Amino acid sequence: MNQQTYRGGIIGLGFIGGADQVSGDALKQRVVDLDGTHLVAMQNHPQVEIVAGSSRDAGRRERFAQRTSARTYADWREMLQSESLDIVSIATYAPQHAEMAIACAELGSKAVWCEKPIAPTLADAEAMTTACQQAGTLLVINHNRRFHSVFRRLRDGIATGLLGELTSAGLQWGSGRLGNVGTHMFNALCMLTGRSVEAASATLDLAGRPDCRGDAFSDPGGWGCLRLEDGLITTFDAADFSQVPGTITINGSLGRATTGTHEVNLEFWDGRSEHWQRDAADPSSMDLALKEIVLALDGSQSFPDDPRHSVHTLETILACHASHQQNSAWVDIPLTGPARELQVHSG
Repeated sequence: MNQQTYRGGIIGLGFIGGADQVSGDALKQRVVDLDGTHLVAMQNHPQVEIVAGSSRDAGRRERFAQRTSARTYADWREMLQSESLDIVSIATYAPQHAEMAIACAELGSKAVWCEKPIAPTLADAEAMTTACQQAGTLLVINHNRRFHSVFRRLRDGIATGLLGELTSAGLQWGSGRLGNVGTHMFNALCMLTGRSVEAASATLDLAGRPDCRGDAFSDPGGWGCLRLEDGLITTFDAADFSQVPGTITINGSLGRATTGTHEVNLEFWDGRSEHWQRDAADPSSMDLALKEIVLALDGSQSFPDDPRHSVHTLETILACHASHQQNSAWVDIPLTGPARELQVHSG
């Protein structure tokens, strides 16, 4: 078993990439409230050496250099060409993901750890997965609930009959943004149930909540239904100006599970109840994701996720947009025709 040291670099040194609280202040969020960041995960792993970071923002580059002593670049292309990076985190806006991931694969990076959503279009997402597959580059999309210990426990429980036969599910979250937030919820739903989405019926919320990332990003929320394999119907409620907490509720013949950020509440129809909380000693989702990336590169185990799940999540979001254009008609997945050309304007 080979346990080498891997050279790590980060493209995008803001909030989630560089653990930059100045960037977090602009979003009205705190780094300490995140379930990990790319920078901290790399700092925490004994086999990863952070050697470089790239950002167009001089202040972010300066703060990153102070925290890491790594080299910084204004141009991500120059960084990739100069540094021979093994693991590259892509923590930029979605429209840049495909070009960056493909460049990493072509230049020999062993792993690309990319923020969600995977890309704004299906063509970009498919180009990313194809390029990485052909180059032998591990592509990981940061849908972090897939690396959360409590969500994995619930997934395994559902698979072994914890809730009995699944009968329905429901999603809700605040702030709308199907592309930015809904991507997490739809992806986690498929992970927990072990089922893919076969069709969507949706109405977008066009209230026009401003996106903190700028006017170029128009990422509405909305309401609708998803039909998963075996006919499992899931409703979702994601109004642009809602303040409700994000939850996934899965109903079965034996009981119901409701997720929070780091916990699961179980109610069984025989009167029993359980509360699962992530242990304080458990790693963050991002720490665990990087641990499993390194184990895969070492050859110790196969990586437990496939980027095609993230392509499917993007396709589900696009199906919601296509349905809205058709007066909320059901739209089948996989998409065909003009629906495949739609794009998500998400940061």
